[in-house]
Amino acid sequence: MAADYEVGGQSDSTEQYWGDLISTFESAHPDITVQVEVVSWDSIDGKVADMVEAGEAPDLAQIGAYADYAEQGELYAADALLSIPVQANFVRPLAEAGEQRRIQYGMPFAASTRLLFYNEELFAEAGVGRPPATWDELKAVARRLRDRTEVPCPMAVPLGPEEAQMETMSWMLGGGGGYTGLNGSYTINSKENIESLNWVKENLVEEGLTGPVPPGRLNRKEAYAAFLRGEVGMVNGFPSLLQDAQKEGIKVGTVAVPGRDAKAPRAPAAVDWIMAFKRNGHREELGKFLNFVFSDENVREFATLNNLLPVTVSVTEQMRADDRNKDLRKFLDELPASELPPVGKTSWALVSDSVKRNLGSAMTPGGSPAKALGQIADAAAEAELGR
Repeated sequence: MAADYEVGGQSDSTEQYWGDLISTFESAHPDITVQVEVVSWDSIDGKVADMVEAGEAPDLAQIGAYADYAEQGELYAADALLSIPVQANFVRPLAEAGEQRRIQYGMPFAASTRLLFYNEELFAEAGVGRPPATWDELKAVARRLRDRTEVPCPMAVPLGPEEAQMETMSWMLGGGGGYTGLNGSYTINSKENIESLNWVKENLVEEGLTGPVPPGRLNRKEAYAAFLRGEVGMVNGFPSLLQDAQKEGIKVGTVAVPGRDAKAPRAPAAVDWIMAFKRNGHREELGKFLNFVFSDENVREFATLNNLLPVTVSVTEQMRADDRNKDLRKFLDELPASELPPVGKTSWALVSDSVKRNLGSAMTPGGSPAKALGQIADAAAEAELGR
């Protein structure tokens, strides 16, 4: 089970990547057959969870959270599958984020950080001289885009079920909060987080600056597609969007995600995982396939195809040195100081799903960020207690 990495519009680039990789692998290993199903990001985590609960876990899942399955004893440890050179080649912070009790179960597959993307032509048309560095500046720019251009959506805030947890994290970090505190405990409904999301609702959504689609019904994929059509002035984006914007002839600028004040907040980072389930056995076959997946050629191919950050040291060095990948350098520079969601918590999959289901409603006329964050915090507390 693999996630679909198509950014905007319709294509089969993810299917093509896996099809080519599997064809090459099967040619070298005629005794092993690999089948892949590519599923959209807004449903794949739930689909895999349902399969596991039904006793029909896939051999491999390339999804957003691993820790709960590791805690349940469902997964092979990485060192039972990968060669020592392959396992040692993972970018260390990403590998450590895949550990439970110092044993790695989650194998990082793709990484990204977020920057604020803006349409340079729309900025010029609106007379905006520089990109915003603070929330107040962002609001002022969004107003100017609304008043001086015909752009339907000055600032896209995708809080639909595809990836609301990352968009939410961007605003939390910008306001000095986050999902967890320094001791690793959840701080979901902290004063800082409530104030941050209240600001988004009152200053962007209620001001009519987030476009015709309510944030809770706007998925990242649709927001990015609208940006590529010139219908969005600004959106928090990851590297893949830059590549697609260039293909579409959109003159795009990028800058650090703005925060409440002039001090740049930590950028949110995301890591997607591959995990191998024990249920069907096949440890030897899984090991052969995964060592092939994490070869330099295949890691570089996927990162280049999707303009994402590579997860291995060798390919990171190769791509940083290659001028063809110069657009990625700003994102690579952001990664060391970025903050990941609490992916090592066994409750994170449930909490992430709760954010996807509840946060968008907070932006509706009758919605309440404090109430939504309280519901999510309650779900997190119950999950932490194992209820």
